[in-house]
Amino acid sequence: MNDLSLPVPLWVWAAVTVGIGVMLAVDLIAHRDNHVIGFREAAIWSSVWIAIGLGFGLVLLAWQGGEVSSTYYAGYLIEKALSIDNVFVFALVFSFFAVPDAYQHKILFWGVIGALAARLVFIFVGAELLQVFFWTAYLFGAFLIWTGWKMAVSKDEEVHPDRNLIVRLVRKIVPTDPQFHGDKFFTRINGRKVATLLFVALVAIEATDLIFAIDSVAAVLAITTNTFLVWTANAFAVLGLRSLYFCLAGLLRRFAYLHYGLAVLLTFAGVKLILSETPVGKLPIPLTLGVIAATITVSIAWSLIATRRQNGTDTDAGGGTGQGTVGAAVTTPPAAQLHAPTDRHQEEPPS
Repeated sequence: MNDLSLPVPLWVWAAVTVGIGVMLAVDLIAHRDNHVIGFREAAIWSSVWIAIGLGFGLVLLAWQGGEVSSTYYAGYLIEKALSIDNVFVFALVFSFFAVPDAYQHKILFWGVIGALAARLVFIFVGAELLQVFFWTAYLFGAFLIWTGWKMAVSKDEEVHPDRNLIVRLVRKIVPTDPQFHGDKFFTRINGRKVATLLFVALVAIEATDLIFAIDSVAAVLAITTNTFLVWTANAFAVLGLRSLYFCLAGLLRRFAYLHYGLAVLLTFAGVKLILSETPVGKLPIPLTLGVIAATITVSIAWSLIATRRQNGTDTDAGGGTGQGTVGAAVTTPPAAQLHAPTDRHQEEPPS
C-alpha cells in the first residue's frame, strides 16, 4: 500500500508522547477538585485543545511540508467529527448510571487514557496489517462502509447492560456495590473491598470506546498508514474529548442529523481505502480534506436549521426524540435497571 514516506526519529515519538502525558497531567491538576464544569470553563479548555491540535499541524507544515500537514489535518478532522458521536453516547451512559455532574470529569479523564492506549495498539496493528497484507484494505474498507450504512439506517434499540460482555465480566469477577461513594472507584464495606457504581460507569465508558476506537482508527488509516500521523491525529483529537463533552452535553438535541454526516464520512473512508488498492489509487489529500470539511459543515448546518424550525412545536411538547444517537429523551432509570450502550450502533436509551 503506497503512503507518505515520513521517517520519524525515536526522540520525536518520545517527545510527542511525553508532551501528551504532560498535557494530561496539567488537565488533571487543573481539575483536581471535584466540581461541576460549566459551559464557559469547558469552552475555554476545548479552545485550548483545538488550538494545540491545529498548532501541531503547523509544526508539521514547517517540518515536513504541505502534504504531510494536510494529511494530518484530514485525519484530525475526521477523528474530531467522530468524537462528537462519543459525546452523545457518554451522555447516555452518565444518564443511565445517574453519575453526579461533579464526578463525570474523573471518569472521562481515565476514559481518555484508556482510549489513547487502545488507539495506540489498534494503530500499530492496523497499519502493519495494511502494509503486509494488501487484502486487509478491502476488509477494513468493507467494515467502514458497513458501519456507515448501519449508522445511517439504524433505528432506536433498547440496550441492556447485562448483555455488555465487559461490564458483565467485571461484575462477575469484581464485587460491586450499586451505590456511589463520593468520587471513589473502590471502597470497603464490612471490611471487604468492592467496586462502586462509579467504577462500573467507567467500565461502560471504556467498553463503549473500544468500538469507537476501531471505527476511528480504521477511518484515519484510510487516509494514511503512517503510524506517526495516525497516532498524533487521534491523540490530539481525543485529548479535547472531555472538554467537548461538557460543551455539547446540553446541546445534544441541536445535532439531530449529524449522524448522517458521520455515516457519509465512514462510507467515504471505506471507499477511499478500497480504491487505494485498485488502479484508481489513493485519492488526493486536498479532495479528502474538502469532502470531510464539507460533510461536517453541511450536517451541522442542516441539524441547526432543522431543529430551529422545530423549536416551536418541540418545545411545547417537551422536545422530540430525534434520530440516531441524537435527541434522545434521556430518562434515568433505577440503579438496578441500568442500561449501557455496547457499541456505536446501540446508543438509544430504552423507551
